[in-house]
Amino acid sequence: MSFSFDRLPFNTLVGADRKTFDRVTSGVNIDHKGKYLLTKCCQRILSPLYDINTREYNAMAKPEIVSPVFIIGHWRSGTTFVHNVLSCDPQFGYCTTYQTVFPHLMLYGSSFFKRLAGLCMPKTRPTDNLELSVEQPQEEEFALTNMTHAAYYHFWSLPNLTEKYRAKYLFLESCTAEERAEFCVATKKMMQIALHCQNKSRFLSKNPPHTARVALLHRMFPDAKFIYLVRNPYSVFESTVKFFNTTISPLTLQKVSAEQLEQNILTTYRKMIDVYNRDRLLIPAQNLFQMRFEDFEADPISMTSQIYRALNLGEFNAVKGRIVEYLNSQNRHQKNKYNYSPHTIAQVDHYCAATIDEWGYKL
Repeated sequence: MSFSFDRLPFNTLVGADRKTFDRVTSGVNIDHKGKYLLTKCCQRILSPLYDINTREYNAMAKPEIVSPVFIIGHWRSGTTFVHNVLSCDPQFGYCTTYQTVFPHLMLYGSSFFKRLAGLCMPKTRPTDNLELSVEQPQEEEFALTNMTHAAYYHFWSLPNLTEKYRAKYLFLESCTAEERAEFCVATKKMMQIALHCQNKSRFLSKNPPHTARVALLHRMFPDAKFIYLVRNPYSVFESTVKFFNTTISPLTLQKVSAEQLEQNILTTYRKMIDVYNRDRLLIPAQNLFQMRFEDFEADPISMTSQIYRALNLGEFNAVKGRIVEYLNSQNRHQKNKYNYSPHTIAQVDHYCAATIDEWGYKL
């Protein structure tokens, strides 16, 4: 029997190793104590299996990470759709939904826990009703959250600490050298496990927080390719608010006001875009492809072909049939429609002016 998002009895830290769990939750105010205690109990029960996976990882041959592809852009900018399309290419390995929740149960016990996770997890995403399954591509920040305390999405559990996590682990402003190194180690480990388990040669990433980490990723992987998406900021804002209310709120261990939530979204948006616009200049022109999501959505085949040519990802015609098959399977999906309120227009005009002007989104 699957759980709906609004009735999940535990927090996603159920998949964290003990060191990460304790460091994140120690000494902080917990409002939803029942959810916290159940999560902690499950984490403690699974912890010995996590130790076995660590030993398996230490013993396995580590895949070389060559020219990874990073799909970036603000949340709700269409990165999931592009990720799903490109993941049709068999050269790519990626972080799966299962791996995001249980990154420490990939090398031992995965068959059993995948079946269990499939029975328990919701069948669709509450934000947009897209299908969910344990093997689908997923953004890896969720996995990193269960692998290190130095990950941005811990603010999901502790929204009252959003400013701290944003400064330290999204924009890396007050992040120590040790924390930065721990984040890099966890990132490479997550990628290597995904490639190893899927027997793939190239990692395909979709992770909105990486939009603010381009400089770090470029240092880690000088040959990396980047696909940047931008979408109508008015739609992005309203969709992000809905995303937080339907998906994040049931997972929190703290209460947060609607006003605080909205301010966090707008502040993060503006600074993320400013940081990206600064750091994108570090990427060689042949390794960066930028596009409007509206253009991709209107003609995904043509735009994907352009991506393959611009970034030299391989022969597009060899994978075109797989992509067409996937797109045909999505024809019945109903998109959300937005009627922008005066409040939305005023807020977005103020905080997102740079994107509106550069990409022509003025109402």
